Amino acid sequence: MKNIRYFTDVHGLPCIEKMVSSVEETPEPISCFITGTIPDWIKGNFLRNGPGKFEIGNQRFNHWFDGMALLHQFKISNGQVTYKSRFLSSDSYQSNQEHNRIVVSEFGTVTMPDPCKNFFQRFLSRFELPKPSDNANVSFVTYKGDYYVSTETNIMHKLDPETLQTKNCKFIAVNGATAHPHTEPDGTTYNMGNSYTPKGAYYNIIRVPASKQAEGESLEGASVLCAIRSSEKTKPSYYHSFAMSENYVVFIEQPIKMDLLKIATGKLTGKSISDGFSWEPKSNTVFHLIHKDTGKVSPIKYFAKALSTFHQINAFEEGGFLIIDMCASDDGRAITNYKVQNLRKSGEALDEVYNTLCRVFPRRFVLPLNIDSQTPFNQNLVHLANIKATCVRIGSNKVFCTHEDLHGEELHHYGGLEFPQINYGKYNTRPYRYFYGCGFRHLVGDTLIKMDLHRKSMKVWEHAGLYPSEPVFVPSPDATEEDDGVILSVVITPNKDKSTFLLVLDAKSFEELGRAAVSVNIPYGFHGAFSATT
Repeated sequence: MKNIRYFTDVHGLPCIEKMVSSVEETPEPISCFITGTIPDWIKGNFLRNGPGKFEIGNQRFNHWFDGMALLHQFKISNGQVTYKSRFLSSDSYQSNQEHNRIVVSEFGTVTMPDPCKNFFQRFLSRFELPKPSDNANVSFVTYKGDYYVSTETNIMHKLDPETLQTKNCKFIAVNGATAHPHTEPDGTTYNMGNSYTPKGAYYNIIRVPASKQAEGESLEGASVLCAIRSSEKTKPSYYHSFAMSENYVVFIEQPIKMDLLKIATGKLTGKSISDGFSWEPKSNTVFHLIHKDTGKVSPIKYFAKALSTFHQINAFEEGGFLIIDMCASDDGRAITNYKVQNLRKSGEALDEVYNTLCRVFPRRFVLPLNIDSQTPFNQNLVHLANIKATCVRIGSNKVFCTHEDLHGEELHHYGGLEFPQINYGKYNTRPYRYFYGCGFRHLVGDTLIKMDLHRKSMKVWEHAGLYPSEPVFVPSPDATEEDDGVILSVVITPNKDKSTFLLVLDAKSFEELGRAAVSVNIPYGFHGAFSATT
């Protein structure tokens, strides 16, 4: 028996099985039923991505991250909304549909040898290296003004945000890339991806130019800004995203490890990629700073105790310090617990899954940028006003950091916070005051939260039985303040059939403005983006 650790003692969670059930696509737009008011100034497409098909034939995917990508579009214009969706026409989807079984391995699901092959062919197929899946079910991202859907492999699909149809797929020249690139005001985009060489695993910082040199161009001109060697040759750290300030990219090397040997031999052993993940709490977390202009990695290594982070909130520089805000927890085993069978449980079995997941809270780390031979040892180097985070020099090129909580006690009542969003266009890489996220009193978000960093206070939108997705901020055209705009979130209703709706909140007051109800079922998804139209 494994030693199970419990972080909470919650009982009576409602079943959410319908939120992780397969649905059909809706390729033709349908009108939504409006209650309240959708502001006339909102014009564009609210795009969402996430898994929408969890079974192929009589086979089932094991992990939430494995489901076939279903792309959603809420078209908003003149106070009206239409909805449509399409399954991403990926090679994975096409092959699975053609064979009526799972042909391409995913994060938590290993393909079985083709039963139509003879014994010797099936035996040999177990020795083939796993091919990366192009099932891009995590997010919508932009490069050079074009929209792509991506996951965590090195394959992305270029997409038309109007039709949701695939234009083509593109490879990033590394063995994987995050689904959360960062974009400069001029359009220059940064991302990260791994590469694997005989010398070991490397983390690569990738830069994609802002504009196209020719019509039809896509990722041409992308370059590797720098490569950081993994601290363990064959066990690099898993990362879902990274941070970026005005002058630096910040890579957070957390002690969630990927055993490359286990992953490479997964077909032979019948183990999935997720089986190659491990949480190593005795190891420290390491912050690596890369200067965006030079590509040079800072010789200073910033250490913190073991933590797990999926999403960073913001990062900016102030008074010789780099301030990083992120959603983090003290345990890194959550990723392997989000199996479809766990999300579909009910009663005490569901409560147990939730109670074994560590809560995620917003934290701030402060990294001093000017460490030299004169910097004193063993004393707090952070001297910014109203900052409780600390940083102590412990070696010639080593600094140990402790975080400051960006919340009050009230957030514990809402189960912590994930899926953070800000007014990205105006405040990413800059000092800011507000961020938005989902409260997690369940395995998925069950409230929407607005956090005020100046007051460490919060506003909450909640309704029993309703499960909102990641909040996306859309600024109003005449905005003068940081929170002038609206929040868009797709709200799922597992206890009522075909009653999902797009929610619009006033970002400043956090009061509900309107809803656009959709007469089809939509599974709970991951990330989205708003594509403005004129």
